[in-house]
Amino acid sequence: MSDNPVFDRIRQEIDQNQVVLYMKGTPIFPQCGFSAAVVQVLSELAVKFKGVDVLADPSLRDGIKQFSDWPTVPQLYVKGEFVGGSDIIREMFETGELKQYLEQQGVASAAVDA
Repeated sequence: MSDNPVFDRIRQEIDQNQVVLYMKGTPIFPQCGFSAAVVQVLSELAVKFKGVDVLADPSLRDGIKQFSDWPTVPQLYVKGEFVGGSDIIREMFETGELKQYLEQQGVASAAVDA
């Protein structure tokens, strides 16, 4: 545990879930175009993820930016590691790098045939 309860909460979220997206709004109802774009990419790849609405908690909205040392939201974490924001995720998706990265991390896609 750290002296920062918001950091503790973030660490717990990213430790307990393979894929976490800190975003504005929810996966069902994104509140900004950048968050919607990342949700769309993850949905396209059929990746199960936990969406965390930073608009619901101002301390989390500021805290996630400090935690990652990244100035914007959304922020995608895979297996506890910060991957990037909207532009990076979209670029990785378009080049196929995101799918490959998720496979390397052992993140299962719901679209994989059993």
